Amino acid sequence: MSRPNRASALLALPMSLALVAAPPALADEERLEAELRALFAGQGRLEIGDVSGALLRDRVTAEALRFDSDEGERLLIDRYRVSGDYDRPDEVLVEGVRLEEGLTEMLLIGIERIVLGEPSRAVLPLGDEEAMASMRLGSLAVDGLVVELASALVAELSGEPMGEGRLSVARIRGEGISREAIDWLEIADVAGTGQDLDELGSGAFTLGRLRLEGLSGLDEEDAEELSLLELNDLAVEAERMVGSLARLRIDGDFTDGEGGVRVDELRLDLARMIELAPEEERTRLRMASNVLTDGSGALHLDAAFRGDWQPSEAHGVLRSDSELTLHDALRLALDIELPLVLPEDAEPAELFADSELLEAATLLGGEVTLILSDRGLFGRLATLGAALEGISEAQYLEQARTQAQGFGMMFGPQVQAFLIGLVELMEGSASELELAISLPAESNLETFTGDPLALPDRLSLRVETR
Repeated sequence: MSRPNRASALLALPMSLALVAAPPALADEERLEAELRALFAGQGRLEIGDVSGALLRDRVTAEALRFDSDEGERLLIDRYRVSGDYDRPDEVLVEGVRLEEGLTEMLLIGIERIVLGEPSRAVLPLGDEEAMASMRLGSLAVDGLVVELASALVAELSGEPMGEGRLSVARIRGEGISREAIDWLEIADVAGTGQDLDELGSGAFTLGRLRLEGLSGLDEEDAEELSLLELNDLAVEAERMVGSLARLRIDGDFTDGEGGVRVDELRLDLARMIELAPEEERTRLRMASNVLTDGSGALHLDAAFRGDWQPSEAHGVLRSDSELTLHDALRLALDIELPLVLPEDAEPAELFADSELLEAATLLGGEVTLILSDRGLFGRLATLGAALEGISEAQYLEQARTQAQGFGMMFGPQVQAFLIGLVELMEGSASELELAISLPAESNLETFTGDPLALPDRLSLRVETR
């Protein structure tokens, strides 16, 4: 009996593998087609050009899908591919998605590519709420999303009608996605134009990047929590707003004892916004703009609000270091240091999110320092005030000083010192006002909010001008 040569054996091996793999591959093809047809059943007519499986890889592909809905829309999908074990796929790839109006073929939603990493199912059960609740995605990647805002379908998805316009998103990436939570989600290179962009009115906007991290509580009303939000390179040119924002960062995860908000390079073109405002409002708006921007019409703002918790054996210290700068107007700095005892079983991370917890905490004294630095705003306020009253600036300042002294007689020398400090900023004899407050021990916030007029007697205030 002759022995088979090496070449014949090598040729026979892949054929044998193909025969072994053929039955499950065929089963996966049938399952994919059946699930796709079930997804659209009773809503219209679905056509599938071809369903095939790979011989040497766990992969099944449906191509050239066309669904004509009873409502008149048409959905086209170039390719739907499931890779890996069909019951626990490694990846689902969807390419060439186009949703259009059946008669006009106008694009409603278009997507170049969707990649679902490690989905819990091969086909999303969109019509089954219970099944969707258990759906999980290890990762998500979407490229080339385009949405026509004026369509009835988009209005149905968003829950309210939207004006004419278009939204495009170059990339969406995410991980750990379920109905309850999202580990992180990033949206990049967004552009939109429309006739009614919510509160902005008609116009256009672009967004470089939006990133969310640690989003939880999505399945419960008023239970949403977000660890981090970061927004970069936003530009808006619309009826009610013309401006840009370089960066917004919100750190809402206080489990590490710190968090806060940062705003970098917020710029508003007040001059353009005033031109777009109703004519009867423009004079008042121009006066406000001139005071804030020294006549340039361009408002420029930076801000940072930071908080942290320093624990100790008997109590902890809540600290806040915040500042706000209106360029060519003013700078405001606020430093807070409050030693306090939290209610029993309360966690420090809850302190920043629950105002009632802060109200219930026992203050062990503390210091609050407010520094107000003039960058031109107070001098312009004096000029505007004098013009509105039809008197000279010297007369206006003298009148303001007299009023400050009168309030001092009513509320005490500390309040008088603060108000006179504001007058000194307006007349230019000082450029900075500092207010230092020392809180009494064994108190709480209700001690101060219950009777605001008695605050000067309960607090130790120090006022300095420089």
